[in-house]
Amino acid sequence: MALENKLGINSSSELANVEERLSKIKALELYESGFLNSLECGTFDSLRKIHKFLFGEIYDFAGEIRTVNLSKGNFRFAPLMYLEESLKNIDKMKQSSFDEIIEKYVEMNIAHPFREGNGRSTRIWLDLILKKELGVVIDWSLVDKDDYLLAMERSPIRDIEIKYILKNALTDKINDREIYMKGIDNSYHYEGYKAYKTEDLFNGV
Repeated sequence: MALENKLGINSSSELANVEERLSKIKALELYESGFLNSLECGTFDSLRKIHKFLFGEIYDFAGEIRTVNLSKGNFRFAPLMYLEESLKNIDKMKQSSFDEIIEKYVEMNIAHPFREGNGRSTRIWLDLILKKELGVVIDWSLVDKDDYLLAMERSPIRDIEIKYILKNALTDKINDREIYMKGIDNSYHYEGYKAYKTEDLFNGV
């Protein structure tokens, strides 16, 4: 059964296909329009705006804090009763060094503030912090899916692995459109979405 959505789609596979196509188009618009660069980096409010921009045409809950508890495998994300306080604390975390930024990213992943689309929106949010604070972004095409997912799974206890993986994929090509588009494709691939290439959607395929 598909998540409740604005498009009236009942099939989860059909919804996944449409969600990938529509939100990838929005991800490119987010970049092309300059809206992404206008956001204050490192705040929950900026993440909320990214999430709403990506998924607002699909879900009523886009940009809204989730109202259910979530888990993935054996891992439970921040309990609902502590979620808002967690987000306030994350806002206050430092972000002046690479290590501080990744620690903030790990905490936001643990918070998992939205019903759906957390990973994809939070990776864009992470790149925005890195870009504005350090003048670098992650070339996600260099980050292996299995290595990334395993490191993120372990990150609440041991963040050295995810720091190592992401540090080795840094680039100073912060305004490179191709790096951004490949990054979106890889980010979606981590979550199992790989039916469309962002570049093809831009070209109207």
